[in-house]
Amino acid sequence: MYKHILVATDGSEHAEKAFSHAVDLARVLGAKLTAVTVTAPLEMTAIEGVVVPPPSDDFDAWQKKQATAALAKATNAAAAARVTAETRHLVHRQAYLGIIEAARSEGCDLIVMASHGRRGVSALLLGSETQKVLTHSTIPVLVVR
Repeated sequence: MYKHILVATDGSEHAEKAFSHAVDLARVLGAKLTAVTVTAPLEMTAIEGVVVPPPSDDFDAWQKKQATAALAKATNAAAAARVTAETRHLVHRQAYLGIIEAARSEGCDLIVMASHGRRGVSALLLGSETQKVLTHSTIPVLVVR
């Protein structure tokens, strides 16, 4: 069935549930597992025509620390279930595109993601990376609520 599963994680409680589901699925199917977290680069800010350079060293270090923590949780959870998981930290302006591109480049045949289950105005205002992956991916996507 599935031979290589990509699971997107940000270290949140929702993502941990999706990762647990992906680990169980990988174990049962004997599939390879890749955990990916995508962070956005810091963008320049313009205030009344003046470009304000971002404090990139601090921001980059913070992003890397967050990604490392999220991927460490994933690695530990996989190891506890006796499943080997590779990890990838990607920097991409659009998280959903980073996830799709990672799945393609890794040769994955399933993407597993969490859904926060937001509805109504909050879903409209906040958007959903999961919804965007569902809309744009040609690879099957399993959503864990």
